[in-house]
Amino acid sequence: MNTSINIGINAGTIGRFAKLAQLGEQVFHVGDLANLWNINNKNTLHTTVKRYSQAQLIFRAQKGMYAIKPITKIDPYLLGIKALHKFAYVSTESILSQAGIILQDVKYITLISSESKKFSIGNINYRSRQLDDKFLFQAEGLYIKNGIYLATTERAIADILYFCPNFYFDNRNNIDWKKVKKIQDNIYDFTK
Repeated sequence: MNTSINIGINAGTIGRFAKLAQLGEQVFHVGDLANLWNINNKNTLHTTVKRYSQAQLIFRAQKGMYAIKPITKIDPYLLGIKALHKFAYVSTESILSQAGIILQDVKYITLISSESKKFSIGNINYRSRQLDDKFLFQAEGLYIKNGIYLATTERAIADILYFCPNFYFDNRNNIDWKKVKKIQDNIYDFTK
């Protein structure tokens, strides 16, 4: 902790961080802090967050988003999803690369959300592919690990084929095409 910054660690500060700890969240937006700490004045909120950040009680991830520990110690998937500030899950190239279905070096983490966006946090690059809500909120082929929604390999294949029908898979032998087809029929069937 940087002791040269006087942030006035008092009962109020301790109470604020106790509330933050009760949430169990590692990453949060300034608006979340305003609500949690019941700070209505934007200048007061800005000054408070700035002081806590300078004292390394919280860490800035990007404008308006902070964490309880340095961003290098936080799951990069969680950071990306929190930055989008909406429902999203990890899919396409990120999942397929991990599964050995594609062999190229993926330079970004791929997310699926209701927004098409490229962004970076620290030295991590992200790409969010926009998916219509009628497909996005279909739970088939999704699971939760450490509070993060992830696509199964089959869902990631169905997703990438939705976006890029002629996508090339390096390792087609490891694909369960029956499961992929079932997900495609259940999620992306346009005849429904």
